[in-house]
Amino acid sequence: MTVLTPSRPRSLLDFQGWTPERLNALLDNADTMNQVLDRPVKKVPALQGLTVCTAFFENSTRTRISFELAARRMSADVVSFAAGASSLSKGESLRDTVEVLTAYKVDAYIVRHPASGAAHLVARYSGKPVINAGDGRRAHPTQALLDAYTIRQEYGSLEGKKVAIIGDIRHSRVARSNAELLPKLGAEVVLSGPATLLPADLATMPGVTVTTDPQEAVRGANAVMALRLQQERMNGGYLASLQEYAERYQVNEKLMQEAESGAIVLHPGPMNRDLEISSKVADGPQSRILKQVENGQAVRMSVLYHLLVGRD
Repeated sequence: MTVLTPSRPRSLLDFQGWTPERLNALLDNADTMNQVLDRPVKKVPALQGLTVCTAFFENSTRTRISFELAARRMSADVVSFAAGASSLSKGESLRDTVEVLTAYKVDAYIVRHPASGAAHLVARYSGKPVINAGDGRRAHPTQALLDAYTIRQEYGSLEGKKVAIIGDIRHSRVARSNAELLPKLGAEVVLSGPATLLPADLATMPGVTVTTDPQEAVRGANAVMALRLQQERMNGGYLASLQEYAERYQVNEKLMQEAESGAIVLHPGPMNRDLEISSKVADGPQSRILKQVENGQAVRMSVLYHLLVGRD
């Protein structure tokens, strides 16, 4: 397995401090983890004796399962923390909860929280490696890594590739993490959506452009990612109607005609079929949506290995 070079980041909160070399080493190791998952016995002892806590303060199914399987595939003990059934419901603070869990000799945390920056606080309070599994609208780094890995599987490299991300950019931590990660790996990122869902400040990020024209965004793209409309985070006034949104921004066969021949289709899930993406495209030959789900486990195994086992 590839081992990271000196001064590797202790946590994965976002991609600040992660160089292209470190990121590519992590993705290289995901290839090794995929080989483990192809074996009859899908388990290695890399994290034996270590305890990983999945601390989810926000509902999740696929991300939690993916992380818990990743840790168990490497023989870690996994403690699952659910905020609704904890002392948080009795008024305990996040700091007190983390300090209690750390007193139980937890070695690492995987944190999902509705508040931006919460994973940073857990890292500060615990002094342990923390993997951000999604904090508010801010970041979801392992989702971006598995997206990058899926594109790399297809093309061998992200260098010079164009990735269009279409939909609710404003409320998407996935869009922000991909906009931070993919240019580090040599890709061009174009973000597109209605003006009300397209923060202009993202255009200041290196390698990122924004446009309200989905045809312009997709034109010549090697990968097209549809994003879910996060209606639970909207207070109204963002869209005239869902029908109008679908007519203009749905990733469908017509829009995909603008993309590069053989372009792949991605979606971080869960999908609203026939709203942000048509069922024909989601289930069609260009779709790599289930491959993203499959790759998530290998990528998260690689992240855990690098943070808990990799040596400087």
